Amino acid sequence: MEKYYIVDSSILPEVVDKVIKARNLIENGQVRQVSEAVKLVGISRGTYYKYKDYVFMPDTGLTQRKAVISLMLHHDRGILSEVLNTMSAADASIVTINQNIPIHDWASVVISFDISNLKGSVDDLMASLKRSRGVTDVTLISVE
Repeated sequence: MEKYYIVDSSILPEVVDKVIKARNLIENGQVRQVSEAVKLVGISRGTYYKYKDYVFMPDTGLTQRKAVISLMLHHDRGILSEVLNTMSAADASIVTINQNIPIHDWASVVISFDISNLKGSVDDLMASLKRSRGVTDVTLISVE
């Protein structure tokens, strides 16, 4: 798991704030293309793409943190239930479950869950899931 910090913007280069502003313009639909957004805020496309996935504003008032994982489950009775029990024991609160039909007795599953009250780290939970019966290819897709 990567380390994250909250720092005062006064110690960061000005481009960080401009990248966030450009991304907000795109996400809010105020502009349609990256080239429009970067022109409005005064940075290059290269600068935008260099930082866009690494700088964020903290969500004010947000009480939930979410994570998304992907796993392959063997098509045996109770496997998904065991995965959910493992997550529940770690105080992960399930938000969504998307399961595809089993092919050759394996089904891909994507689970999003709230990690606000998680016991231990996301890495600990991932390790527990990897040790579970009938579970392979446990992958962390994202953390918010």
